[in-house]
Formats: sequence, structure tokens, C-alpha cells
Amino acid sequence: MLKDQDRIFTNIYGLKDKSLKGAMSRGHWDGTKQIIEKGRDWIIDEMKASGLRGRGGAGFPTGLKWSFMPKESDGRPHYLVVNADESEPGTCKDREILRHDPHTLIEGCVIAGFAMGAHTAYIYVRGEYMREREALQAAIDECYDAGLLGTNNKNGWDFDIFVHHGAGAYICGEETALLESLEGKKGQPRLKPPFPANMGLYGCPTTVNNVESIAVAPTILRRGAGWFSSIGRPNNVGTKLFMISGHVNKPCTVEEAMSIPFRELIEKHAGGVRGGWDNLMAVIPGGASCPIIRGEDMEDAIMDFDGMREKKSSFGTAAIIVMDKSTDVIKAIARLSAFFKHESCGQCTPCREGTGWMWRVMERMVTGNAQKREIDMLLQVSKQIEGHTICALGDAAAWPVQGLIRNFRPEIEARIDRYTHNAMAHGAVMEAAE
Repeated sequence: MLKDQDRIFTNIYGLKDKSLKGAMSRGHWDGTKQIIEKGRDWIIDEMKASGLRGRGGAGFPTGLKWSFMPKESDGRPHYLVVNADESEPGTCKDREILRHDPHTLIEGCVIAGFAMGAHTAYIYVRGEYMREREALQAAIDECYDAGLLGTNNKNGWDFDIFVHHGAGAYICGEETALLESLEGKKGQPRLKPPFPANMGLYGCPTTVNNVESIAVAPTILRRGAGWFSSIGRPNNVGTKLFMISGHVNKPCTVEEAMSIPFRELIEKHAGGVRGGWDNLMAVIPGGASCPIIRGEDMEDAIMDFDGMREKKSSFGTAAIIVMDKSTDVIKAIARLSAFFKHESCGQCTPCREGTGWMWRVMERMVTGNAQKREIDMLLQVSKQIEGHTICALGDAAAWPVQGLIRNFRPEIEARIDRYTHNAMAHGAVMEAAE
């Protein structure tokens, strides 16, 4: 359980003053120049020691990612790109940072930019986030006026931040598709290598980080790596924004310690499951792409990267979608299949064709108008999509279907039986009528 004094996002609900003055009164922008004066190597070593893993879903160590940027400039500028294209169903944490606590992100950009030799940052904001972009831009303007950004600023590192607005495409959340979109091209992922650290935005060294990963950096550097790494359990440390939606009494976004037990998180912050714990049917633990888990398997689950891997799912962004027994779980996954089909960029054949194929089969599974052998065929096709595409959207489309078949196969079979039985009964009635 996280103590109040250990919270990084002190205004996540927008209850306090979100202006620069308000942020400074809560300790942000405190000693930024002194942190920069400690040097690039110190910052990267401290970030590595903190154990922070990327908060965008993949969980790659942040300090290590920063260290991939070339130490010496070969004449090309370096760029920091912040991924605020938060488009995964269930995920809604970055919008709270942009809306209510934007100075955490802006200060993080300056420090991260210095650590990777970048003088420019681009923040790519999801197309649907109008108010969030306005709040972020207002905060950036304040920082320019106060001499915290721009050339010859008070921090001793020339730095500019540009906000770029997407057009509402989920695929642009993938880092290389995001870079393509920033360059004004179609949002389609690039083949890697070359990796962005060598050849990123405009062919220059670039690091792409999630909003939360950058926003927590200043507090980590102020309070020390030891403080951050003491929260949670090894390999899964620090504080984390959890989003709890679905069938709970109080849906919320809350900052908590990593490795908190699922039951404690739901009871303490979300008012418990609607209709009591016996009514819990299933949980998607980290956003739409994470495989669904049966309710009884979740009660003792530890909410972190390793805890979710043990449950054959993934931690993702910690966007927890709770489903009670009123849920048509097959229909819920079919709806996600429709989403991934719609958002596929169409570049890779397995994803372009496979997502539509899976969705069409899932639509028949919803009504039961299928044969039992098709369940294994669906699983097999999902395996042919997973791991055979340029980016992870193919995997993201396959995993919910795999999770459904792994955990709810009896429900799918029962529905097929019911449909077959009804069809036969209807046929018998029609025959008798003739």
C-alpha cells in the first residue's frame, strides 16, 4: 500500500491548482538545474538503478533505453518523442497526467532530453484528446513565459517542446508508426532494425517513451533511485497508475505501489466488485490486448509484470477491466476483435486478413452458429498471426481470442450446443407444420 508522501502525481484528480505556480508549490521544477548539472551519465545510471520499467505496456527498462542514444553527436540532432497516443481500450492514465498534472511531463522532457543529448521533444497526443492537448499546450506556454523552456533557459539546457495532434489512429501508438505519422506520412510501422535510437525521427537518433515513464523521472531523480526501487518487488518496482473500469462500484484511476494484490486494489480504491466477489466472472488486467483471466484466478493475483505472466496474461498499462457474471464474455472479446480489425494498418498480410477472419468467426461464436472444431481452428489461426507481423498489433489481436479459448472454452461449446439444439428443434417444428 502506497503512502501519500510517496505519490508522484499529486494532482491526478485536478483538485488542486494545475498551473506552474501550483505545480511548483507541490515540489515540481524543484532543483531541475541541479539535476542537469550532475551530468548525463549520473542521470542515466540513476534511472537504471531505480528499476523503472516503461509504463506504456511493454515494460522495457527506461534507463537502459535512454542509454542506447549515441553519446557523441555525429552532426544529426537528437530527438525525444513522447507517446501520448493512448488509444488502447481500457487505458486512460496518460490523459489524467496531461489534463491535471502536465508539469510532471514537461519537466521530465527537459531532464530526459538532456540525458540523451536532445534539444527538442515532440509530444504526440491522441486525436480524440482535445482538452488534454489544450491543457498541455497551456502548461508549455507557461514554462516558456517563465524561462524554463527555450534557448538560454534557467535550467542550463536549451530545450523546445512541440505538441503534435494525431488523427485518431490506434496504430500510431506503435513507436515507429508514430514516427512515420509525425513525419507526415501514413501511420504504418517500420521494420526494425534500424532502431529509433540510431535512425528515428527524420532519420536522426530518437527515443520514444510513454507519458508516465517520462513524468515520473524528475521525482525519481530528486528522491533517489533507492526510494523508488524500495516500492514493489524486485523487477517490478515503483509506483504505478492503475485504471479500474467495468463492473466495480467506483471506477477510478489511482496511483498505487507496484505488486499490490488484485483484491486489495479493488477493495481499497474501487469499492469492490459489483454484486460482491462471488459475482466476479473475468478480468482483463492490462488493457484490451492482454489475455482475459477467469475471476477465480485473479483474486490472489499480484498486479505487476511477473504476477500477470504467471497467470498467462500480461500487465500492459495496468488498465484493469472487471467483468461480472452479467457479461457475455464471448461477445466482449468479439467486440475487441472488431476493434483490432478496424485499427489494423493493413501493411502485413497476417494481420490485415487475419484480424477480419478472426472477427467474423468470433461474431458467429457469439450466437453459437459455429462448429466445435472451429474453436481449435480459430486458435490455430491466431497463432499464425501472432509473431508474424512487423509490429505487435497482430499479437494484440490474437491474445484476447487465445485467452478466451484457454479460459472460457466450456462457455463457447455450451453456446454452440444450444444453437444446434434450437436449430434442430426449429427444423422439427417446421417439418411438423408441413
